[in-house]
Amino acid sequence: MDSFHATINLPKNILFQMKVENRNIEGFVRKNLAVELYREGALSLGKAAELAGVKTKWEMMTILNSKGVPISYSIEEVKKDVKTLDSVLKKK
Repeated sequence: MDSFHATINLPKNILFQMKVENRNIEGFVRKNLAVELYREGALSLGKAAELAGVKTKWEMMTILNSKGVPISYSIEEVKKDVKTLDSVLKKK
C-alpha cells in the first residue's frame, strides 16, 4: 500500500483523556478515521478495514458495530464473499 505520512500535534491532556498509550496512537487514529470515513460513505467496508489495519471485513464490521455505525452490506457484496469463500474451501 502506498502511504502518505502526516504529522499532527495534539495537546497532551487530550491524549490522556483518550486513554491511548503513546505507542498505539497511530492505530487509534487510523481506526477512528476509518470508522468516520465509512460512516460518511467515503470508504467502502474493505477500504475502511485496510485503513484501520484489520485483516478482514468481518473485523471491521465488529468495530463499526461497537461504534454504533450501521453497516451497508449489499447483496452483491454477500454474493462476492460467498463465491470467494467457496473457492477457498474447495482448495482445501
